[in-house]
Amino acid sequence: EVQLVESGGGLVQPGGSLRLSCAASGFTFSSRAMTWVRQAPGKGLEWVSSIYVSGTTFYTNSVKGRFTISRDNAKNTVYLQMNSLKPEDTAVYYCRVSDSDYRGQGTQVTVSS
Repeated sequence: EVQLVESGGGLVQPGGSLRLSCAASGFTFSSRAMTWVRQAPGKGLEWVSSIYVSGTTFYTNSVKGRFTISRDNAKNTVYLQMNSLKPEDTAVYYCRVSDSDYRGQGTQVTVSS
């Protein structure tokens, strides 16, 4: 059974940082690309970032230069380091196995003063 468990969300002031983690199990983590998506209040799902098996990374324009995705295959974990956070980054963040319907339960990120 595929399981994805996100953690690391919380309340942070504008300009602050958070590091999200997603612990994966139930599949061969090292052979799958992984993705972070988010859903802001009242809006649809938005793709944020992906990391391929090769380590190649991709970001939506609004987070380029502020967010960094990484993976640790030994720990079956994907991370999202978020710096210089803005109020518009407020959302529930989910990790996904790329090109699949598998998604975690999400972690809330709130950026507010």
